[in-house]
Amino acid sequence: MATSAAKENILRRIRQALSNPVPLPFPQSEGVSSLYQPAKEELEILFAKAFTQLQGKFAYCENEADLLLQVQQLITKKEWTKIYCGESRWSDSFSNTIHLPGCDASITGCEYLVARTGTIVMSAAQQSGRTVSVYAPIHICIAYTNQLVYDLKDSLQLLKDQYADNFPSLITFASGPSRTADIEKTLVTGVHGPKEVYLFLVDSTSADL
Repeated sequence: MATSAAKENILRRIRQALSNPVPLPFPQSEGVSSLYQPAKEELEILFAKAFTQLQGKFAYCENEADLLLQVQQLITKKEWTKIYCGESRWSDSFSNTIHLPGCDASITGCEYLVARTGTIVMSAAQQSGRTVSVYAPIHICIAYTNQLVYDLKDSLQLLKDQYADNFPSLITFASGPSRTADIEKTLVTGVHGPKEVYLFLVDSTSADL
């Protein structure tokens, strides 16, 4: 079937455009430099401030023993009886159910913490996988101070370096509990994910990593 003159003209112009790509109008927008000033406070403090402003609940742990004590005290205080944890590092200490559906709270680790935005970075490559952090009504995340980075681009670069050609199929950026204002612009939490998020930050200089 013959190609019309008009169609051939369009195709010719497309081929010409592809052979002579237009330079980026704003090269500085491609992440070559940060848009934000360097951190003026310790990353632990910066993260804690941003995370709690987003309705997250933050706790600092001096070491692993302090972590175990604080998490257990929280579970006892809240009277949670079904704790799901797929992370082998903590499952023996906390997990008492093999069923994620119906659990009171879930426990996961994370890839990194973004201090500037109070964001927990998780991926499908973790033992917890895709669903554990969003399926349970309460999400408890355990992280270490050496996982703190300043900005989102720093976490993405580290993920790229860490996984190289085996990059995870899903990266999740969670900033506090799930919330939406779709209905009459009224903020509601816990609609599309956990209604409460706890972050226990362990001092990595004293942890057995």
